[in-house]
Amino acid sequence: MRAEDDVEAERSMSTSGSERTSSDDVDPHQAAKQRSPLRSIEIVQEKRTMLPFTLEQFLNVFATYNKAIWPAQILAYVLGAVAVAALFRKGRASDRIVSAVLGLMWLSTGILYHGVFFSSINKAAFAFGALFVAEGAALLYTGIVRDGLRFAINYGFRAAIGAGFILYASLVYPLIGIATGHPWPTLSMFGVSPCPVTIFTFGLLLMTTGRFSYWLLVIPFIWSVIGGSAAILLDVRQDWLLLASGFIAVPILVVGNRHARAAADEGRLTPSIELRP
Repeated sequence: MRAEDDVEAERSMSTSGSERTSSDDVDPHQAAKQRSPLRSIEIVQEKRTMLPFTLEQFLNVFATYNKAIWPAQILAYVLGAVAVAALFRKGRASDRIVSAVLGLMWLSTGILYHGVFFSSINKAAFAFGALFVAEGAALLYTGIVRDGLRFAINYGFRAAIGAGFILYASLVYPLIGIATGHPWPTLSMFGVSPCPVTIFTFGLLLMTTGRFSYWLLVIPFIWSVIGGSAAILLDVRQDWLLLASGFIAVPILVVGNRHARAAADEGRLTPSIELRP
């Protein structure tokens, strides 16, 4: 019995010793680092290494761009206000005005921001610029040449989301930028920068009535994912809604298009009944 007690005592000492050893192996500085708030900053910095540019370079591009095109930002707000005002007036002229404003915003952003400025730190900007030019041309062709876009103010759920997107792109977006440490001229400005233009476009397209080509949604959706990644990779908090906007607007617009198409098809198939005395 005494021998068994000795063995049990040795096991107990060995176990406690190993526990002390494992406890001693833990680096207190490492443990503190894992709990430190600075760790979250390090994680963001690690994510930024996935991009071919730094946050400072990204913001410097906006600063240079905004200074170079000034006062185009004011003109963009004027055009945006004209487009919103046109929603309250029915008619082909008003529809074409909205289409023209959207088309010009996409064209100018693709050529100037992507092609001239952003390409200085990211060669992929040339491809992005081509996409923006294609979307601008498609909006002008569909809305003006083919007269294929109809806009109107209504008070439904879809229009309410559209109004929210318009308000966010024009007012809330820059205010969040300022509040999170991105003052002028490093702001991504309404009407002349890719992300606010995309959100504004979704907002106006949610104001459409009738059908339009799904192709008009492809490039804005692609950019909502690409541009929205800045919310994660660069901690640009105002772009969180951009990341979500495509996933919100596109399903609503696709369903609305299908309902409009079904109603149009039903109208064509329903035979007319002529009543005679």
